[in-house]
Amino acid sequence: MRASVTFSAVIFLSVILVSYSDADESLSSDEQESVYRVLEAINSDVDWRSLYPDDLCISGPHGIVCDYFHGRLHVTELNLGYVSDYSSNPSCSSNSSFSPRIASFPFLRKLLFYRCFTGERVVLPGYLWNLNSSSLEELYLLDNPSLEGVVSGRIGCFTRLRRIVLSGSRIGGILPESVGNLSRLEQLVMTRNRFSGEVPRNIGMLKNLKILDLSYNRLTGFLPEDVGLLSHLLKLDLSFNRIEGEVPNSLVGLQILEFVDLSYNRFSNSGIPLFLADMPRLREVYLSGNPLGGQIPEIWEKLGGVLGLGLSGLGLVGCIPRSMGLFLRNVCYLGLDNNMLEGTVPFELELLESLKEMNLENNRLSGKISLPVKFHAKVKLGGNHDLCVDSSKSGVVLGSLKVCRKPVTPDAMAVLSRGSSSELSLALFSFLCLFSLLAF
Repeated sequence: MRASVTFSAVIFLSVILVSYSDADESLSSDEQESVYRVLEAINSDVDWRSLYPDDLCISGPHGIVCDYFHGRLHVTELNLGYVSDYSSNPSCSSNSSFSPRIASFPFLRKLLFYRCFTGERVVLPGYLWNLNSSSLEELYLLDNPSLEGVVSGRIGCFTRLRRIVLSGSRIGGILPESVGNLSRLEQLVMTRNRFSGEVPRNIGMLKNLKILDLSYNRLTGFLPEDVGLLSHLLKLDLSFNRIEGEVPNSLVGLQILEFVDLSYNRFSNSGIPLFLADMPRLREVYLSGNPLGGQIPEIWEKLGGVLGLGLSGLGLVGCIPRSMGLFLRNVCYLGLDNNMLEGTVPFELELLESLKEMNLENNRLSGKISLPVKFHAKVKLGGNHDLCVDSSKSGVVLGSLKVCRKPVTPDAMAVLSRGSSSELSLALFSFLCLFSLLAF
């Protein structure tokens, strides 16, 4: 039995060795020439042919990656543009251009241009979308401020595409509606460009999408309900656009969403969406700069894991609820500035140990605030004319905010609500004793 197994193993290894012996260890002359032309296009000041005279798959520059297909080496990755000392891809020059032979790589899986087009105007070529649609999986055009053009609707033909990142360019036009074929797409990032029109209505067909970032564009219209169908979504960033209407209730379907930023659009709900309380995985919520209005709702008991909360410039009225200080124990950033909030600053906010920055500027807050010495957060309170600070107990520099004439006495009910049951009993016992003495 053992001899039979050994013989089978020998046969298996022999087949593998024969397969490798039949494989061509060199890159084809056509692809070799195409790589040279790509390198010369991004930086004509370098003599690439003399610097790398041998097979570019075997002894080429970092960033050129090859693999075997059909018994021969082929280029599978082109990573262009210096990133760091740990990823020293071929660097680009100020006069970089797209190579006319960029479509000559039938097995290309990844294409990256990082800070390659920063000088004169470069037009995104239409033939880019004619790359072999069955091979390309990752497309990155990062921080190329001189790159112009439009994204063709044929992007939907890249059926194997998993990541597409177009950021920091002048690429514009209408976002493609034909996204149904991009069923494998996990990351769609088109930030800091010039895209217009609406978010595609069939965006919900991207069932595997984990990151959707369309921030810093010129998008208009309403946010489609289908966004709520992206059940695998972890990050949603639509900030700094012109999207209007209500924030759709269907977003509650994003049950594993951790980051949402809808800031600086034109959303006009009747207040902060209450369904946020039913999204337990949220860690960062930014809604600033939208005319939502209303009062701050009592939803914070279910959002204790939130680390960042931006509610600036929403037109909020009423008081700051004490529940924010009671339940947002992990919050590091809290922005409530530029609203119409009234009343006193809850004592509970001063006890948030994880808080690094709190902005309450330009409201109508009043009364006294006493920040303990151990409170090391950056605090902004300016623009509240009836608010003063007890400097005798504050370890924070608060600029021109006026100083209270008398020391601040902590709210007894606030202290009781933060204490343990034993502390509460002791405080209550002391209060009853004092009351009895006064009555006597």
